[in-house]
Amino acid sequence: MASPPPSKPMKATSNGSFQGDSPLDYALPLLILQIILVVVFTRCLAYILKPLRQPRVIAEVIGGILLGPSALGRNKAFLNGIFPPKGMTVLETVANIGLCFFLFLVGLELDFNSIRRTGKKSLGIAICGITLPFVLGIATSAILRATISKGVQHGPFLVFNGVALSITAFPVLARILAELKLLTTDVGRIAMSAAAVNDVAAWILLALAIALTGTHSPLVSVWVLLCGAGFVGFAVVAIRPLLSMMARKSPDGEPVKELYICVTLSIVLAAAFVTDTIGIHALFGAFVVGIIMPKEGPFAGVLIEKIEDLVSGLFLPLYFVSSGLKTNVATISGAQSWGLLVLVIFTASFGKIVGTVALSLFFKVPLREAVALGVLMNTKGLVELIVLNIGKDRKVLNDQTFAIFVMMALFTTFITTPLVMAVYKPARKGAPYKLRTIFRKNPDTELRILACFHTTRNIPTMINIIESSRGTRKRGRLTVYAMHLMELSERSSAISMVHKARHNGLPFWNKKSDNKDQMVIAFEAYEQLSTVKIRPATAISSLNNMHEDICACAHQKTAAMILLPFHKHQRLDGTMESLGHSFQVVNERVLRHAPCSVGILVDRGLGGTTQVSASDVSYTALVAFFGGRDDREALAYGMRLAEHPGIALTVFRFIARKGKTLRFGAQLVGITADNKKILKEEDSSQENEEDEKFLEEYKKLMSSSKENEESMLYEEKMVDSKGEIAVALKTLSKHNLFIVGRMPPTLPLVESSDCAELGPIGSFLASSDFSSTASVVVIQQYDTTATQPLVVEEVDCELPESSNSMV
Repeated sequence: MASPPPSKPMKATSNGSFQGDSPLDYALPLLILQIILVVVFTRCLAYILKPLRQPRVIAEVIGGILLGPSALGRNKAFLNGIFPPKGMTVLETVANIGLCFFLFLVGLELDFNSIRRTGKKSLGIAICGITLPFVLGIATSAILRATISKGVQHGPFLVFNGVALSITAFPVLARILAELKLLTTDVGRIAMSAAAVNDVAAWILLALAIALTGTHSPLVSVWVLLCGAGFVGFAVVAIRPLLSMMARKSPDGEPVKELYICVTLSIVLAAAFVTDTIGIHALFGAFVVGIIMPKEGPFAGVLIEKIEDLVSGLFLPLYFVSSGLKTNVATISGAQSWGLLVLVIFTASFGKIVGTVALSLFFKVPLREAVALGVLMNTKGLVELIVLNIGKDRKVLNDQTFAIFVMMALFTTFITTPLVMAVYKPARKGAPYKLRTIFRKNPDTELRILACFHTTRNIPTMINIIESSRGTRKRGRLTVYAMHLMELSERSSAISMVHKARHNGLPFWNKKSDNKDQMVIAFEAYEQLSTVKIRPATAISSLNNMHEDICACAHQKTAAMILLPFHKHQRLDGTMESLGHSFQVVNERVLRHAPCSVGILVDRGLGGTTQVSASDVSYTALVAFFGGRDDREALAYGMRLAEHPGIALTVFRFIARKGKTLRFGAQLVGITADNKKILKEEDSSQENEEDEKFLEEYKKLMSSSKENEESMLYEEKMVDSKGEIAVALKTLSKHNLFIVGRMPPTLPLVESSDCAELGPIGSFLASSDFSSTASVVVIQQYDTTATQPLVVEEVDCELPESSNSMV
């Protein structure tokens, strides 16, 4: 019988649907559809898994499996329409090109200088963490060959099993450590160094496994290994000097030449071609070029910036899908298969964790840190999938064995973050300190402020607030710790940024900064022109735990106030636009956990884009005083601002008629962040006495000199309702800056607000209806004795006795 004619290759582009062509029968439109589907699907999964603090690779692996024959691919119409067999060559080719460049980036992240500096401890932990699981993997392979992998090549199967069980995913581990703020701690440094050694050893073992497959002649395998070793030697001797020359000719502050970028990327592809010709794998060559690439200077960073988003965002997910299309979880059926899955997971975890913990204890690492190291070193990821896919392509792993190992990699990586969080949380120790508020008995003591900002939009007003706060005392100087808050991303460059910006798990404060952060440079330039001491830092962390950095640094630097930017900014038409709910949550958590007073700055362009003048009255500030500890702290801050010769301060006190309070007979309930209701007491006589005493001090200061009489004013207004308060505040909206307490004893001025964390007055002042020019600082005084409610609401009826909690 004649063999069937070979199927025609897919054409690149169609003539269009109006000409009767289906786009899915042509390579380019099909590939575009596949990329869009894969990216959207995996990003949605990543968003769903984000609360579980899982790395994006987990979502991409799960997404690949769900799109394959395990789930959606069970529908043959979907599988043959979107992922037809004739289109798989194009998909896998594009995926592998992206994978080559991604492994080049992984090699760039590996710094052998830092590995050498860690010494015997990391090297020993890495070797032990490879050896024990590798040996157990060989033992497991004997069971697999006797059950579900009968007839496979003995030698390659042993090596592939050992490598699959002993791998630690360096890129995934780096992101988990960065997410948990452990990257620059002792545990993180040991784990990263050991994982780097593990990664290199895994590639060597993988090269050995590949060399052993496809032939029964040991001589061919020897030639493959010798040629591979020869390529590595050639890369070190010939390619590295060329890369070093280009790196030297790319100095700081100068743009990197386009020719250098093109040459480097071409070298990556050429190295991939050579190693594929040798018979190892194209990925090996790209990885080697990344390792030998000079890490010093801006050249490596520019390369990462040029290619990481395209590779990680578009091409890399395609590889996970091509892997998922080969994974059929349905092949794991029956007691035997599930028992083998449990055995493989147990063997991989037991070998990695026990081997790492045992040697860590030998090196006198504390038990909790040793267990955390063991769990971290058990992380699998992309390299694991590469090993498994090569094994399947080389017919070393069948469908069932492949699915078992993929599920093992997924499970071990998924449990890493929760297990590490459960067994190890480094205590952030800090010495106790007293000056936690702006108000202090001795005003000549140094005032320390932690000023946080997200974008360049926050900087002009933040600098003007700092200039206004500097005071005139010689001894009571102002020190500002300027912290740029950056969200941790999945990018490769984020890891190198974390290394530079953090030390021992906390943001690193530079005295003489070589930081290239342009926002930090703006504060350093201001320092040169003023008497204010500025210490810059960059906090890179996920938004769900960014407040930990802020609060820990405030305690570390004994700050009296944390100054936060409001989560909304003003548009040109005067309306307030939100930057995202996550930033609001960060502010709420800081309010709840701060070790000092907190101020939230609602920026409406205070002082414009120029620095506040020290000679002329640049703007007017107003303290709206209702009473209570937060209002007293706001007044203390206002008195500090009044020392500046360019600022005129007005204290405007609201008072109720005799026998009444500013609650106007209503009952106030505070709602905390965990939705607990707190019944707020009526004003105590002690609070009223404190208010009167503090106002007397202000009046004394106001009348102490002629200059103060001109720049400091005091007014009172009697009000009968919250409507009168709102009207009075609107008449005062000509002032440039409002300073208010966060929780004064009065009713909310707006019926409903999406920024209730600013309190009853602050939420009104921050609304678009109030003003388009007046900036606002809402201040909460540090208080150890009470739970601060995040929201205060008015209720018409009494709370049940069981829910009453007095503060």
